[in-house]
Amino acid sequence: MVGAQADGAGRGPGRPREERVTGAVLRAVVDMVHEQGIGAVTMDAVAARAGVSKPAIYRRWPTKQDLIIAAAETRIGTLSVPDLGDFRAELRFVLTTRLEAYRLPGTDRLIAGLIGAAAETGAVRGQYAAYTERITSETRRILERGIERGDVSPDTDVRAAATLVAAPLLFRLIGEQEMPDTRFVVALVDLVARAVGPVG
Repeated sequence: MVGAQADGAGRGPGRPREERVTGAVLRAVVDMVHEQGIGAVTMDAVAARAGVSKPAIYRRWPTKQDLIIAAAETRIGTLSVPDLGDFRAELRFVLTTRLEAYRLPGTDRLIAGLIGAAAETGAVRGQYAAYTERITSETRRILERGIERGDVSPDTDVRAAATLVAAPLLFRLIGEQEMPDTRFVVALVDLVARAVGPVG
């Protein structure tokens, strides 16, 4: 009954209450992954940790996969980069923002768990692909803006370049198990900018 009361069962949902439930659930997922790993995340455990009812969780996230993706998006979500008039500056903005998120406690385990879950038998691959498309959308946008501006080569494969931007931080964090730092970001900005810059 505690979960049902916390969820506000029997009353009109109301936006503030909806937001409180959503926030409590996603924080619970992030905390559980940080403390125990992704295997600890079950609907029952999350409901108990967040103090909400299971139906409240299922209404928002029908599967554990949906829930994990939503939790990951609270740490690594979409960006909005202002037009800084220079591709290098905008790329530095993207990578620095991502670096700040990766430094938050538990983000490494959350991302590692998300990648592992995406490879599991029965995983709905389209959901993970859609998440990846969302989080790389702003990188594609600054590349396209750079092409229009003239500081990115017009024949650049935008999708490939966006992958080139996203992958190194993730591999340093998950594969090499080393926290990326500002020097790494500076090096990446230089490498990517030279790779996609106009020739001559």
